[in-house]
Amino acid sequence: MSKFPMTVQGARALEEEVKHLKGVLRPQISQAIAEARELGDLKENAEYHAAREQQGMVEARIRDIEAKLSNAQVIDVTAIPHSGKVIFGTTVDIANVETDETVTYQIVGDDEADIKGGKISVNSPIARALIGKTEGDAVLVRTPGGDVEYEIVEVRHI
Repeated sequence: MSKFPMTVQGARALEEEVKHLKGVLRPQISQAIAEARELGDLKENAEYHAAREQQGMVEARIRDIEAKLSNAQVIDVTAIPHSGKVIFGTTVDIANVETDETVTYQIVGDDEADIKGGKISVNSPIARALIGKTEGDAVLVRTPGGDVEYEIVEVRHI
């Protein structure tokens, strides 16, 4: 199976989530199941069935995260020498040439993408257009609303 790029912060967030799921939620759900069992007939016990369903969802999420982490190629962009070139993990300030509006994006793995948080997937049209370019370059991004031209203002390794 191929490896998928992930930032150090993304890997750390997933590890924290697994820790929380295993250390907090799993014991809580086990306790809820035990308490529901004490209530009697399991066939008509809504609390028991709800707890079992929640347990299934938590266990599935744990497996999903562990699979992502095992297939992740964690990249620490701060360890890569700064060259002014846009690469995975860099934070990029770009300015719309027409409107002069500046936005900042960090290029991250698919699972870390959060447009509201300024994190775009390495596979997004904007990131694909930016990767390999350097500060000062003009970049044409094809969007559903038409082509938009951006200028790369700054590339940071943070």
